[in-house]
Amino acid sequence: MSKNVPEVRFEGFSEEWRPINLSELMDFSNGINAPKESYGKGRKMISVMDILDESYLKYENIRSSVEVSTSIEEKNKVEYGDLIFVRSSEVSEEVGWSKAYLEKEYALYSGFSIRGKKKGSFSSKFVELSLNYTNRKQIERKAGGSTRFNISQTILNTIEILKASYEEQQKIGTFFKQLDDTIALQQQLVEQQQQYKKAMLQKMFPQKGERVPKVRFDGFSGDWEERKLGDLVTIKSGWSPSNFVECSTAEGNVFLKVDDLNASIRTQKSSKIHVLNNIKFPLIPKRSVVFPKRGAAIMTNKVRSLKVDSYMDTNMMGLIPQNIIDDFLYTFIEKTGLYKIADTSTIPQINNKHIEPYALLLPIKEEQQKIGTFFKQLDDTIALHQKKLEDYQQLKKALLQCMFV
Repeated sequence: MSKNVPEVRFEGFSEEWRPINLSELMDFSNGINAPKESYGKGRKMISVMDILDESYLKYENIRSSVEVSTSIEEKNKVEYGDLIFVRSSEVSEEVGWSKAYLEKEYALYSGFSIRGKKKGSFSSKFVELSLNYTNRKQIERKAGGSTRFNISQTILNTIEILKASYEEQQKIGTFFKQLDDTIALQQQLVEQQQQYKKAMLQKMFPQKGERVPKVRFDGFSGDWEERKLGDLVTIKSGWSPSNFVECSTAEGNVFLKVDDLNASIRTQKSSKIHVLNNIKFPLIPKRSVVFPKRGAAIMTNKVRSLKVDSYMDTNMMGLIPQNIIDDFLYTFIEKTGLYKIADTSTIPQINNKHIEPYALLLPIKEEQQKIGTFFKQLDDTIALHQKKLEDYQQLKKALLQCMFV
């Protein structure tokens, strides 16, 4: 098979794709540099952030605006079918990144970007995908700079892509536009669920100076009781890996390190290494709440609920629930934020002296159970939507590899 045809094609297309320079497809020019008092009003202006945003470039979502003279505006219109490129960045992966503009209402563009004014017939979405994925390395190689990477109109003119027939371009461009729309909707759904959770955390826990929440389940009334966290849990710290013998997943126990928390959302059931049981060191029981006890990870609020009995290393702490419902404990710690419990005067750290006196308001156990279950189900729903979003993103990545040359 010729190297100039993709692995997967729409039915009815068989001819080879032909090489073409961007100079044959568009004319390039730099954007607007206006006085600072001109910004924040006037016509929408596409910025680098708009180009790098994963979502579809809609006029209404463009972040910036600028007010310029009619002559400057006429000269710097971004219209349907044009492409916009990142002109300069500290990150090589960003410089030259492009976005097709497919809106009816024209926008303007900033001086940190380059416009490719469309000439001739081609699918702008097809060219965007070809540049950002198949030809990405070509652009990065040609971008100059040491501390900042830059791309110029001259360089963009020399970038070569493989071009399908106009009809095949249209098919491919439309297909990926629809896939991008699906991904954007799924991303929006995840964000909506996250915002809903944030709002309910505020409503279902008492605000500062109050003893009851604004929203409660039916059948519950009366003030929540102030307690010390140390009276409700058993505090455990981890152990050095040198105390254990590593083994296969099948025969061993989970041995958690802070990095393992990056691969989960709420519940933690796996780790990169597994160890044999050591009777000198008790396992942290499942349904305990674990988190980093020192370092920058505290500031990212990596709180997890154990799904299985586990060991953990010295950089982690576990709270075993005793006089508190485990799901409520998890929700309280996550809502509060580890950084509020920690000593952050130097290197962030959490020790027993920070946990034991920490005050919280506590409802009766039946209400704890209701609240804990509510937020667990909400977290599970968010996780399902997040997984679906990641699946769509992986599908797009796989299709780009087999539908482009």
